[in-house]
Amino acid sequence: MHWQIKWVQKYAYQLVEQHDWMRPLRGDWLARLDDVVTDLNGPVYLVAHSLGCIHVAAWASISKQAHKVKAALLVAPGDVEAQPLKDVFSSWRPICLQPLPFKSILLSSQNDPHCTIERAQFFAKSWGSDWINMGSKGHLNADSLLGDWPEGHSFLNQLMKVDEHGH
Repeated sequence: MHWQIKWVQKYAYQLVEQHDWMRPLRGDWLARLDDVVTDLNGPVYLVAHSLGCIHVAAWASISKQAHKVKAALLVAPGDVEAQPLKDVFSSWRPICLQPLPFKSILLSSQNDPHCTIERAQFFAKSWGSDWINMGSKGHLNADSLLGDWPEGHSFLNQLMKVDEHGH
C-alpha cells in the first residue's frame, strides 16, 4: 500500500480523488483539485507524489485558490517530458516551471526510474522548493517499501511547524 493512503488512514488527511488514473487529463485534474480546495476552510497543505507534483505546479500557476495553500510536500516528481512518459502524459506538457506561491519541499531519489536527479533538482529550483536527496529509494512509492514512511511525514511536519511559527 502506498504511503499516501497510509497517511490518509493514520492522520485523517483528505485524499483528492482523481478519475482515470490510467489516462489522466490535465484539465480534469486541475478542475478537480480546484473544486476540493475551494470547499476547504483554514490552512491547506498539499502532499503530492509523481504526476501529482507536476499537477500542483500547473494548478498553482492558474488557480484563484492557491492563496489558501500554506505549503506543499512534493515527492518524486514524474518527468512527463522524458521518455517513456512523454507519450502517455501528452496533456501534461509543457511542465509549468513558475515559482510556487507557497513554501515547498521536494524530495527525490537518486535512482528514480521516472525522473533523473538532475531534473528533480531543476524542478525544485524552478518551483522555489527546498530540495532533499533521499538517497537510492526508487520512485518513493509502495515498491520502495517505505511503509507509512515516518521520515517523509517529518518533512510535512516541518512545513506545518514553520507555518505555525510564521517563519
